[in-house]
Amino acid sequence: MCGIIGITMRRGNATPIIVEGLRRLEYRGYDSVGVALQSGGRVEIRKAKGTIDSFVRKASVMSLRGQTGIGHTRWATHGPPNDVNAHPHTDCRGEIAVVHNGVIRNYSSLREELAARGHRIISDTDTELIAHLLEEEASGTGSMVDALARTLSRLQGSYALAILYSREPGRVYFAKMHSPLILALGEEGNAVASDITAVLDVSRRIIPLNDGEFGWIGPEGVEIYRLTPSGYTRVPPREVESRVKFIEWTPEAASKAGYPHFMIKEIYEQPQAVMETFNGAVDDPALAEASRLIAGARDVLVVAAGTSYHAGLVFSYHLYRLARRHSIPIIASEYKQYSPAVGEDTVVVAVSQSGETYDTLAAVREYQSLGARIVGVTNVVGSALDRISDITVYTRAGPEIGVAATKTYLAQVTVLTLLAGYTGEARGVLDRGAREVREPLSRVHEVVNDAIRSSEPYAKQLAGLEGSMYILGRGLGSHIAREAALKVKEIAYLHAEAYPAGESKHGPIALVEPGFPVFIVATSDSPEVAGNAIEMHSRGGRVMVTKPADMGLEIPRGIEVLDLPPSHGDPVLEPFILAPFYQLLAYYAAVKRGYDPDKPRNLAKTVTVE
Repeated sequence: MCGIIGITMRRGNATPIIVEGLRRLEYRGYDSVGVALQSGGRVEIRKAKGTIDSFVRKASVMSLRGQTGIGHTRWATHGPPNDVNAHPHTDCRGEIAVVHNGVIRNYSSLREELAARGHRIISDTDTELIAHLLEEEASGTGSMVDALARTLSRLQGSYALAILYSREPGRVYFAKMHSPLILALGEEGNAVASDITAVLDVSRRIIPLNDGEFGWIGPEGVEIYRLTPSGYTRVPPREVESRVKFIEWTPEAASKAGYPHFMIKEIYEQPQAVMETFNGAVDDPALAEASRLIAGARDVLVVAAGTSYHAGLVFSYHLYRLARRHSIPIIASEYKQYSPAVGEDTVVVAVSQSGETYDTLAAVREYQSLGARIVGVTNVVGSALDRISDITVYTRAGPEIGVAATKTYLAQVTVLTLLAGYTGEARGVLDRGAREVREPLSRVHEVVNDAIRSSEPYAKQLAGLEGSMYILGRGLGSHIAREAALKVKEIAYLHAEAYPAGESKHGPIALVEPGFPVFIVATSDSPEVAGNAIEMHSRGGRVMVTKPADMGLEIPRGIEVLDLPPSHGDPVLEPFILAPFYQLLAYYAAVKRGYDPDKPRNLAKTVTVE
């Protein structure tokens, strides 16, 4: 889950572009940071534990000058966060610098082999071993392309690499296996990075790399090679050019634009995100094609992780309600238990904001090998999920930098709700066809805007809550509650437990005592949730009911009611009405407690390691 970047320019200084790119990658990890620049026939490395801004100040990074360099921001896997384990890593001679995202599984055996051959390994990382292997291979072959191919053949696991070699100035070598990596082709130079946002200042013409590809970029061009069982082969220039994609995101979209944090900016961007997602998806032939595939399947599996899994729960709910279609939501890391029943009549709906989530891709590859058809839902054109899916349906939320998913959650819910409605139409079970879904979603951006405005005063008022809390719901509300609890946990570091409200009397209610916070997520499909609110209140809990304003509930005095915009009894709208309150609650609670909501501890935006 680290972020890597490499730049090679025709003229000028690459350092400011690398530093800005690392700032945009910091959501992928912020344990430590480092850069390496080619300068005067050698490679100069500076790195340290801590944030990018503190590193830039302490290490006088902006004084470095060079037209070719690499950078890294780390989320620790091998070895604790410290200055020594920070990337880039180098070989014994200091001629090679390597930055790496991924995990090398055969790390222990490689380390023993290298140590036995006299290599002095100073860090705890798997990445340093790559530099030492390259040192051996380059001295034996004289060609870095050959050396890199031989080294890659020794590695087991996942990697995205950017490499400098002092004997070949002006080149950044790269390699990809199971970790995201893209090239950017610009007029003043070229770049390689983990994420599109890092290279928007270089170009919006990008090439997503495939697993098993490696090569180099220079200021004037690029070479891509493909690993084969017997060695490697060059990817023809015509094929390289055919893979170029133009990305519509702008550098400004990846900046804070005056907001104190990306998270609050992205919460406020939700009306635009859901509107653009709806407009882009509603007439997309891929949506209709995917719905027909789902309608005709024997089994439907919904595979995702984290917030995307919670969006998948909403999708599964709507498939039942709108399409009378059974589906099984699966947490991606648990995919193996379902493999024995997967076959050619299985359709897998895989949801991943980045399209690079490791567990989700592992599940997709397994199920695809068993004959399943894949419907991918992602925010990133050209991502791994996009490339391996049979059909891809896109969200159009733009770049999301904050680690906690906000606008991408509601964008996913938008497109997945459309997909459920279209599936109902394909199965002939909706009286008015997909219009039952299209009509309310066509104005959902207004609903989200109203929800944010009405939620903010409540969220600020309740931001001082401390200790543990429950977030309970029934039906659709129970799925929204899961996402709500995740936001509070990951951003404010408060223990929030989501639970089906009807199940709470079977154990969890034992924890409720005077003053214990209990939020109720009330949705129109389950008015009986009022009884659960009364149960919690009678045990002394501080009960707060979040509900659409037009939902009539018998709520006794003493229970706080937070009225949000009306849903007119339409469950399609209710996630968009209720979710923003909990996003804002998490945000303001984090700020009040002195935490940076953009950089929650121990977390990274995209989990690209096992």
